[in-house]
Amino acid sequence: MTIAIAPKTSLYDRDYLLWTEETIAKLKARDFEHVDIENLIEEIESLGKSEKQELENRLETLLAHLLKRIYINMPDCFNGWENTIREQRRRITLRLRKTPSLKNYWDEAMDDAWFLALGLVQDQYSKKGYQFPDTWQFSRDIDSMLNVDFWE
Repeated sequence: MTIAIAPKTSLYDRDYLLWTEETIAKLKARDFEHVDIENLIEEIESLGKSEKQELENRLETLLAHLLKRIYINMPDCFNGWENTIREQRRRITLRLRKTPSLKNYWDEAMDDAWFLALGLVQDQYSKKGYQFPDTWQFSRDIDSMLNVDFWE
């Protein structure tokens, strides 16, 4: 039995780059009547989601390395972990500067990032005898997370 797959009919489905170029041209020409509104809305929504996802990813990496630096006694690794902590803090600071409204999403991003970071370090180090708290034991506010060396 052969199943026929319907051909992609919209430009958005056939050639995304060309769709974006044509959409930009139509918007610049104020030809709003011919803009593919449905897909344009979808794309704009995905931009906001990607901003949030980047914040979550960077927070996850930051938290994972903070957990390692705070709870794992491996002095040979401290410098590498601290470098990663500094880099993630710089990237998060820049992202918040460019997109200040992400600050409104901070608590939710922290919750998701904590869940992922904790799972990651538990997978990596629990079998080696290291234990981690179930909740973040320190201040969660933006200023603290981006400036405090919790291990000192």
